[in-house]
Amino acid sequence: MQTTKFREARLPWYTIYPAVSEFSGAVGAEAYEEWLRNLPADDPVSLYLHVPFCRSACWYCGFPTTITRHDAPILNYLAALRDEIRLVSERVPKTLPVSDIHFGGGTPSLIGPAEFLALMEFLRCRFAISKTATVAIEIDPRTLTPEMAEGLGAAGVNRASLGVQSFDPIVQKAVNRIQSEAQTSAAVEVLRRHGVSRINFDLIYGLPHQTVESCVETVRAAVAMRPDRLALFGYSHIPSQVKNQRLIEAEFLPDSAARAEQYAAVAVTLVAAGYRQIGLDHFALPHDELALAQETGRLRRNSLGYSADTCRTLIGFGASAIGRIGQGYVQNEVTRDIYIRHIAVGRLATSKGHRLTDDDRVRAAIIERLMCDFEADVPAICVAHGSDPIRLRGSDERLAMLAKDGIVDFENGLVRVRREHRFGIRAVAAAFDAFRDGLTYPAVEGKHTTRKLTQGVPFAGENELPSCGARLVVKRRKMST
Repeated sequence: MQTTKFREARLPWYTIYPAVSEFSGAVGAEAYEEWLRNLPADDPVSLYLHVPFCRSACWYCGFPTTITRHDAPILNYLAALRDEIRLVSERVPKTLPVSDIHFGGGTPSLIGPAEFLALMEFLRCRFAISKTATVAIEIDPRTLTPEMAEGLGAAGVNRASLGVQSFDPIVQKAVNRIQSEAQTSAAVEVLRRHGVSRINFDLIYGLPHQTVESCVETVRAAVAMRPDRLALFGYSHIPSQVKNQRLIEAEFLPDSAARAEQYAAVAVTLVAAGYRQIGLDHFALPHDELALAQETGRLRRNSLGYSADTCRTLIGFGASAIGRIGQGYVQNEVTRDIYIRHIAVGRLATSKGHRLTDDDRVRAAIIERLMCDFEADVPAICVAHGSDPIRLRGSDERLAMLAKDGIVDFENGLVRVRREHRFGIRAVAAAFDAFRDGLTYPAVEGKHTTRKLTQGVPFAGENELPSCGARLVVKRRKMST
């Protein structure tokens, strides 16, 4: 088995299904408005608010953010965000209950303390936010002030996700993100002091100049601060699509074999430190919600990655934000100025989406269980969705190839990924993806070759995230059928 090629295969992350690349303009503001009006009035919902601003550019980052040294653009954007919240809240049946809120970016902690408190108060006026709600925010430790930490605690934030990536100063210089252990430790301490007690770290492997030793040293330094969970992502170098990455010296990037060694070393170190591996790329202490959800079979996967959030509805606010309603997915305009113009005239900023079919729903359920549990009882899931398993027979041949390659055990409809090959879970999920009939992986940057799944499925396991902020679904080429 050509494991190097398999690791290099480009696959969706399967945070949602279908992937964003399948969204179209056929679902727009009118459809979204109708879906909002038909939401169940008593079902709890989750809210996601996207704040696409940073003070400096990290060269690995693949997200559309605005670099600003001034607060005026952020304040203008916040005005549009409040207007969108009002527009949405006026279209739902009544004041919806909310159990989870997530502020992503960019760097949402750049919002000033007074403005953040006002925004949270506005949300509470428009939604019935539970007293036990999880309120999470993504933070750049380099820009967090004591005043903002105090404001976050006062606003009810109880979880913070800190971008760390690497503590190796050579790696930091190579990606334009200088961040000391002391800065990170100080941020953790001040957050905890003000009641933001649940802490997440984001780490990246596969960066320029990274080695197994430097990855392990970063993990040991991170573990000393005892975050409740860590997310581990593999850097994806795609300078043809991400302009920032053109500043990275590609000759210093580790190869696929080295990346796999880095991932394995980090995983072993975290497990030895008392963390449990959650799915493909998360690690959590036994008391964390993710670990508890995994134990009880309640682990979910959504546009933010692995989650204990069981809400069926996610309402997204802000430029590029993705929402999930019962009928399907919606995404706002990606460009900030266009998003603001839509909101300014009282129009929802939905630019595209996808209306779910019955087939989409059953495939999504199978893929989610695979990504969360590394196994799925396909017939049982089909029956639960009122679907005939025979409709998925197109996956049998693909699964047979996976079984032949030693990736899965497949018997009587039960698919189970072998423990030593869990790193390749996305290749297994791809077997149920009706929008793919092959795997694409780079031969040379900017060029691709295709290997059909029916010719043997590549081992594709690296969760590639060229960013430190909100979760991004990487675009891929559509495969011909």
